[in-house]
Amino acid sequence: MENVNVNSKIELEFTINTSPSILFNRLSTPSGLSEWFADDVNVDNDIFTFIWDKAENKAQLISKKENKYIRFSWLNDDGSFDPDCYFEFRISQHELTGELALNIIEQLNDDDTEDAESLWNYQVGELKRQLGL
Repeated sequence: MENVNVNSKIELEFTINTSPSILFNRLSTPSGLSEWFADDVNVDNDIFTFIWDKAENKAQLISKKENKYIRFSWLNDDGSFDPDCYFEFRISQHELTGELALNIIEQLNDDDTEDAESLWNYQVGELKRQLGL
């Protein structure tokens, strides 16, 4: 029997009361990401290296639009990436309230959505704290 990966997708929305450009900077630059997402972040061309404690994970920048969205795909150990395994940050403005929303979409290569959601909730809490919110 073949070992088949189960893909799960999570979508979360958070209200972040700041400007789109300030938020996008925190989502798309090594210095911004290292404030809330990882202990340290380095970039080489379109490959971002995220460092937590002593562990490193690399992700390739797949696409971005200034102040709107950015998508990364995690790299496998051999340097290849699976386009179906990604995380994306989207910035949108609520039409009625004018509030800024951060949408996080993550396509997981397993079905551990509960842990992933818990981690994102914690990370976004750090982001809000860094922004003084």
